[in-house]
Amino acid sequence: MSWNAYIRNFEMYLQLEKSLAKNSIEAYMRDISRLKEYMQTSWQGVGVESITHAQLQSFVLWAAQLGLSARSQARMISGIKAFFKYLVLEDVIVKNPAALLSAPKLGRKLPQVLSVDEIDGMIRALDLSQPMGQRNKAIIEVMYGSGLRVSEVVEMKISDVFFKDEFLKITGKGNKQRLVPLGSSAARELKLYLDHHRVLIPLQKGFEDHVFLNRRGKKLSRVMIFNIVKQAASLAGISKEISPHTLRHSFATHLVEGGADLRAVQDMLGHESITTTEIYTHLDREYLRENLVSFHPRGKNRAF
Repeated sequence: MSWNAYIRNFEMYLQLEKSLAKNSIEAYMRDISRLKEYMQTSWQGVGVESITHAQLQSFVLWAAQLGLSARSQARMISGIKAFFKYLVLEDVIVKNPAALLSAPKLGRKLPQVLSVDEIDGMIRALDLSQPMGQRNKAIIEVMYGSGLRVSEVVEMKISDVFFKDEFLKITGKGNKQRLVPLGSSAARELKLYLDHHRVLIPLQKGFEDHVFLNRRGKKLSRVMIFNIVKQAASLAGISKEISPHTLRHSFATHLVEGGADLRAVQDMLGHESITTTEIYTHLDREYLRENLVSFHPRGKNRAF
């Protein structure tokens, strides 16, 4: 059987049996296709069934020399291991050549974080006299106040916003849903946007339930949200290199530094592993106590 046939079957396996998200499957396919191209160029005549550990290790070295980051290399190796594990399950091969494939060690560097004053400055810098000023304010408040990923903001639905109970129902990576508290500042600005600004936008079919819309009545793109955050930071005179994800990092860091329980922060961020959340603890483990959103600077006063 050819490389393409094995890759095609592996893709079906990921879809039907592993139920992975589309983005994850696409990443796996890119990595395996890169391996295929390398093998066909450097080791002509070596098929999937006879590939060796040494050849896989040489591929990893080649990828590193291309300049791939340690994190990208680790993701690529994870995909290769999954592919050969699948081949063992299907009795295509007996011994897994990727079993001992080593990934680069990843540093656990704390991402860039904004202070509360810097976030306040970004919000103050927004021009609310502009047609989309209130929308942009609500976006920044929600991203910082609830720690959402940019993709989660793009896909936020009005039907998943519960003002009375003060929470959002968020669909995250792998279509997994979680409940996230909605702080008072975020709730207030979001309600202002929905009640007084979004109602003026002509809705396009298929986007009636999306929270954040562009002028044409369609959902925002990731790039548009990136530009909104970058522009607000620039207007506030912030020189740090930031992105929408910086607001998510700031949300988590401020919670943990304030004393929120790490498991609670993990749930709110939608991290599968507690080790992912632990990057926010620094040396401050002694501050971890039992409590939740009350520690967030935007969540202390719940009335609106």
